Amino acid sequence: MPDTGVRAARTTVPARRRTRFELHPGAWWLWSLGLGTAATRTTNPLLLALLVAVAGHVVVVHRSSAPWARSYTAFAKLAVAVLLIRLAFTAVLGSPVPGTHVLFTLPEIPLPAWAQGIRLGGPVSAEALLFSGYNGLKLAALLVCVGAANALAAPARLLKSLPGALYEAGVAVVVALTFAPHLIADVQRLRAARRLRGRPDRGLRGLFQVGLPVLEGALERSVALAAAMDARGYGRTAEVPARVRRTTTALTLGGLLGVCAGTYGLLTAEGGVYGLPVLLAGALAALAGLRLGGRRSPRTRYRPAPWGVRAWLVAGSGAAVAALLALASVRDPGALHPGVVPLAAPVLPLWPAAAILLGLLPVLVVPQDRKEPS
Repeated sequence: MPDTGVRAARTTVPARRRTRFELHPGAWWLWSLGLGTAATRTTNPLLLALLVAVAGHVVVVHRSSAPWARSYTAFAKLAVAVLLIRLAFTAVLGSPVPGTHVLFTLPEIPLPAWAQGIRLGGPVSAEALLFSGYNGLKLAALLVCVGAANALAAPARLLKSLPGALYEAGVAVVVALTFAPHLIADVQRLRAARRLRGRPDRGLRGLFQVGLPVLEGALERSVALAAAMDARGYGRTAEVPARVRRTTTALTLGGLLGVCAGTYGLLTAEGGVYGLPVLLAGALAALAGLRLGGRRSPRTRYRPAPWGVRAWLVAGSGAAVAALLALASVRDPGALHPGVVPLAAPVLPLWPAAAILLGLLPVLVVPQDRKEPS
């Protein structure tokens, strides 16, 4: 006789399975850094607007409902604020760009003779505002690209994917990210309790009477966390030969210096020839140093994030956008850096715009988050 009770239990329990593909967080960061590098190679507002649209579309498609995914809105607001501040400074402090189309004139404040070259107020030309707007939009696009990475890559999974040499730094960041919400919750809870008791929660007196219990709770939580980490063996390192330690230090420091020099070369017009080779050599040396440094921290990973074909495609699409825009800035600098004297409308170059559209590849290769019906 079949067991109908077991069968009924099997049919009544909903089988809620979440089929979600999680891309490696490093792939999202490499993709966004590629778009940000492309943004630094042009001041054409049409290309920069296209970069912002590409990053925003990918975020809308693949952003999750986690709290950290809401950071994209904050970065977008910060980008708009940076652009407006840049225009305001140009209007108040002037610009070295000569202009003949005066839009309006601000009251000018006379300055002493030793402050020559600086002015406060005066005529504001369309050429100066346009030049400032182009450069401000470049910085705004870079902030939007960084915000896209923050909205798409889970911070905890990114820190779990760090190499062994950065294990201690990753744990410190995780602890900081975990403690900050607890401190905010403690402050809100204590202020609400004081308001219910009719006691002041604002001003200097309220600050002392709320801050001391919060600090006491944070200290107790820190001591408990330190004891738990010590019981789990945190901070214990393996013995490595002195030769390996010296090689690791030399590779890491030399690689970081090479990355800085190569990045500076890519961001300047004079260093476009040596920038990319130095950057690649520095990155390889730094990766080798981190690989050797990981020997000091022998540990295992629980459910490591896989780096598959989709991660290569996403990271490669960002790198392709950066490389093609860098090539376009060398072959056709006039199209990527439109002039403002004389005034002329910017033109959208076709093949650089097509190169930026390669940044939409994550929409096609990364499956969206869906839930199976219960």
